[in-house]
Amino acid sequence: MKTQTKLWAVVPAAGSGSRFSKTELKQYQYIQNYTVLEHTVNRLHTLDLAGCVLAIGEQDHFAATLAFQHKNKLHFCEGGAERMHSVLNALMYLSEIADENDWVLVHDAARPCVTTDCLTRLVESAQHSNQSAILAIPVRDTLKQVAQQNLIDKTVSRELLWQAQTPQMARLGVLKNAIEQALADHIVITDEASALEYTQQPVQVVQGRSDNIKITYADDLELARLILLSQIPS
Repeated sequence: MKTQTKLWAVVPAAGSGSRFSKTELKQYQYIQNYTVLEHTVNRLHTLDLAGCVLAIGEQDHFAATLAFQHKNKLHFCEGGAERMHSVLNALMYLSEIADENDWVLVHDAARPCVTTDCLTRLVESAQHSNQSAILAIPVRDTLKQVAQQNLIDKTVSRELLWQAQTPQMARLGVLKNAIEQALADHIVITDEASALEYTQQPVQVVQGRSDNIKITYADDLELARLILLSQIPS
């Protein structure tokens, strides 16, 4: 009898967040009495997850004290110097407790506003097509390629361009192997899809929403607060 695959989540949360603040980590800023990280992880748990692995900093003793929902499904591992190292560490941790054919969602710690509807459509699309998938939105604005001295070189067609978001979803074994190969070959990978693309794995886009923002700068925190206030709980 075929074993049913499980769904796991990975949240890389070991970054320094230097663009947000040199002294404060963006994932531990508070919105409505909860940290950004709590909002993010709790939103992921609106899915039927087998578990969620948080890759945190070596000196981070705060994450484990937070009041996460479904805390019994949380796992912690040490993150790495860069995002991809944190993700790989989490995937290696998962490899000890999960099947290589299980599905994994990798989601930014600082994206607390992703909706349950988007999460559900992403999972259903990937599982139905049996292909890796990411949330993304079509580029809306006119794009300019700028040469020297801030002079416009040309207008870039946006017809085929999408702005990547997270979560990004793939089979555990496929994603782990892709990241390991890309890192071994010293390829610059900015997200999970980059590694999958490098190893010739098909990745589809599932249209997300523009309110799935990533908190990068300090003023993004207020925008995230307004978005969370406006979203009707599922």
